[in-house]
Amino acid sequence: MAEITLILVIQKLGIAVAGETLKLAKPLLGRKDELVVALPANMKLIKEELEMINAFLKEIGIKACKCEVIETWIRQVQRLTFDMDDVVDQFMYVIGENKMTGSWAHLKKIFKKPQSLILLDDIATKADTVNKELIELSRRKHRWTQPIAGVNDIPTTSYDNEQLFYLPGHDHSINDDELIGIYEKRESLIKMLHSKDHSMRIIAVWGMGGIGKSTLVNNVYTNELSHFGCCAWVSISQLYKLDDVWRNMLTELGKDNREFDTQKMNGEELRAELKKILDKERYLIILDDVWRAADFLKIKEVLVDNGLGSRVIITRRIEDVASRAEDGSKIKVKPLNDHDAWLLFCRKAFPSIENYTCPPELCEYGKAIVGKCDGLPLALVAIASLLSLSTKSRKKWRIFHEQLISELHSNENLNRVEKILNLSYKHLPNYLKNCFLHCAMFPEDYLLHRKRLIRLWIAEGFIEQRGASNLEDIAEGYLIELVQRSMLQVVNRNSFDRIRCLRMHDLVRDLAISQCKSESFCTVYDDTHGVVAQLGLEPRRLSVLRCNNDFRSSIDPTRLRTFISFEASMALSSWSSFIPTESKYLAVLDLSGLPIETIPNSVGELFNLRYLCLNDTNVKLLPKSMKKLHNLQTLSLERTNLLKVPKEFSNLTKLCHLLIWKLLDGTYTSFHNWEFVEPFEGLWRLKELQYLSEIRATKVFVAELGKLSRLRSLCITYVSSSHCAQMCDSLSKLHHLSNLHIRAYNEDETLLLEDLTMPNPLEKLGLVGRLSEGTLKSPFFSTHGDRLLNMELLWCQLSENPAVRLFELSNLTDLHLTRAYTRQQLNFHAEWFEHLKKVVLSDLPQVNQICIHEGALVSLEYLLIDSLKKLREVPTGIKFLSSIKEAYFTRMHPDFILQMGKLNHIPKVHRSAQGVSTLQTEDANLPASASNNNPQWRILGGGWVFI
Repeated sequence: MAEITLILVIQKLGIAVAGETLKLAKPLLGRKDELVVALPANMKLIKEELEMINAFLKEIGIKACKCEVIETWIRQVQRLTFDMDDVVDQFMYVIGENKMTGSWAHLKKIFKKPQSLILLDDIATKADTVNKELIELSRRKHRWTQPIAGVNDIPTTSYDNEQLFYLPGHDHSINDDELIGIYEKRESLIKMLHSKDHSMRIIAVWGMGGIGKSTLVNNVYTNELSHFGCCAWVSISQLYKLDDVWRNMLTELGKDNREFDTQKMNGEELRAELKKILDKERYLIILDDVWRAADFLKIKEVLVDNGLGSRVIITRRIEDVASRAEDGSKIKVKPLNDHDAWLLFCRKAFPSIENYTCPPELCEYGKAIVGKCDGLPLALVAIASLLSLSTKSRKKWRIFHEQLISELHSNENLNRVEKILNLSYKHLPNYLKNCFLHCAMFPEDYLLHRKRLIRLWIAEGFIEQRGASNLEDIAEGYLIELVQRSMLQVVNRNSFDRIRCLRMHDLVRDLAISQCKSESFCTVYDDTHGVVAQLGLEPRRLSVLRCNNDFRSSIDPTRLRTFISFEASMALSSWSSFIPTESKYLAVLDLSGLPIETIPNSVGELFNLRYLCLNDTNVKLLPKSMKKLHNLQTLSLERTNLLKVPKEFSNLTKLCHLLIWKLLDGTYTSFHNWEFVEPFEGLWRLKELQYLSEIRATKVFVAELGKLSRLRSLCITYVSSSHCAQMCDSLSKLHHLSNLHIRAYNEDETLLLEDLTMPNPLEKLGLVGRLSEGTLKSPFFSTHGDRLLNMELLWCQLSENPAVRLFELSNLTDLHLTRAYTRQQLNFHAEWFEHLKKVVLSDLPQVNQICIHEGALVSLEYLLIDSLKKLREVPTGIKFLSSIKEAYFTRMHPDFILQMGKLNHIPKVHRSAQGVSTLQTEDANLPASASNNNPQWRILGGGWVFI
């Protein structure tokens, strides 16, 4: 993976030696010092050498070379790459500083020898050293690899050898009675095989590596092949050869036919013979572990549609190949739930014990081991089968649990689990590998929120510009691709199916951490048990999970680029306790939740800083020295005590995300739940700003707002009636805005938005405060209303049922009404809100009846009714909501709670009377606290509800 680091540095060097950069550097480079004058040429030579090394490493990867000499050489390349990364960052900083402060001639008047030139001397010397070491590194490779046979002509990994990993039954086989947790999928697959459709049908079975795809398909294949005239199971490796695939398929189909010798047949002969055989018989073909959609299309050339009901089953780790099947012919295999995972484990661990019962003394560590497997059948079966052969002692199982990851790596009976999981990583494209490994920095079972990941990846430099696309859109594409490749698991999506948060499978995370160690990608610090997980010799990133001691002695601060803390109870509380003065190259700094009150002036020296997150700290003031953070992209101080930003922040011209607010009401039930930051002078000069939340309206700001032309998300508060005309005019100039939230000055202030118009549709719109008559008929709603997906009306006090107007928003998927309506009856008529998936009705004090007519809300999945104190009966017609999955009724009248028996058709119902919450059916899995992990949860009715 060293080539990933190389690519990032090559990109930086490309910028550093570009004409525009060198033009800015000309006043500094035009000196007699030989090394300084030669600096651009040296950097260009280094860039070209690194490009050749990168090409060589790609070749090594393709040919799967495993040579200790080469691996040592690669580690040396990586160290030099890190050195050059530091040099380029320093160079770009000096050029940027010179641009900001003026020309060299101006500096010369102030200093005898400008500080920038002192730095440039050092940069030039370091670059010259790197260049010489790269030359020596090239010679060293030739000296030490020549004597080793095969290095210069490395054989490609053979198809036959790699194919062994995929052969059915190669792993621990599972009988029919052991198909735990996938019986329903087995029945679905059998039905697909025997459907009445006589055309050739493609069936896709997909999921992460080790999830049991091949086991499921092999079981069905073995039991159903007698219903087909001919059958073949063909495993497709990443390095497959098309002729070999067809040759193996022909051999399988013609097992009893000795008329032809497949080894002597060329591609055209193989294709012709296959078509001839498949044209006459009802066939069943299994294509196991297809890696790319393009591979399947090539193989599919011989799959004749003979009208006899033939079937082709493909198993796949990546969703794109599964998309080749029709919608009714796809099966996604998911991890087993806790109950089924335990049953499978016990069947394999205790095969000779009656009912496969785990002895009581082994249950604690047995369940811990099962928990670590996180529902992955491959790991459960392999580990349980190994434990079935060992002594059944509590001590032995405890030690095995503590050493589980090491066992997966070193135990020959288990390392196939690691190899199968690592195959998915190995075959990731380079642009995804850094993003994937970065996720391993988060704690186990941590919820990874889409927005946070995207901003971190951009700050790290992992996202490569593609055409005119926004970097955030590209990063979200990366995230989706990792999900499609089964490397990350989606935990929650919003109402219009956009990923909201994810998690990493426990075993996948552990193996990713092992990869991080070998690549010096990061250090994960955790001294919970007095043991520190030290990963890598010179890590560029540090993640602190648990810290009871001073960790600074465990790292080399001069190499540090990223520092993220998840330890809110850390005893150290000063800035210097976390950030060593030597860490001048930091690009990412996340100290969320730490007991920090002040930020020192020295933060301004972190010239490379791109991401600064201080959420949930006690920070009240920001130092003016932060104006020097010219590379800063994200500044987040949510739920802090900061309410004022220095005007000097208008110098932060690369700032994309400015997120600052103070929480006032943790119950989120008052009009002003938050206190908001005042706009500083020059805020509107931050042309790169895309996300601005939360900001107070002022006369000057609403007039200048239109200059922030790249805004995508805006929350503007304390809006008075006098602001509205100018604000509407400014909003009409924001062509990229997709998320808009407007909050009135107070609950009696009227928002005059009847003239609101937008140049492009919005996805989300939130209006908080009284609305002028005609707002819901404004040009915006008539022009773009049908494109709105999420609508919030809060404290609007409308006398007319808002649903009468809002149902015309035909694509609305999420509707939230709080204090929005003053009448007693709320009706949803037939054919209203056909796409609405989530409805929140909160604190509608006069509503005593809700009527849902048949044919309304036909797609509704989630319903929350909170604090409707006069509503004593469940909504009339709720029985018509056949698609509903969850309903929450919180802080309701006791008489309403007595009516809950009418909700038996809803799978999950959460209820409470006046703040005492209970769950009527199964566990709602609500979080125990409002931690940083779960920022979308709000406390309603004594429980946390996902809003």
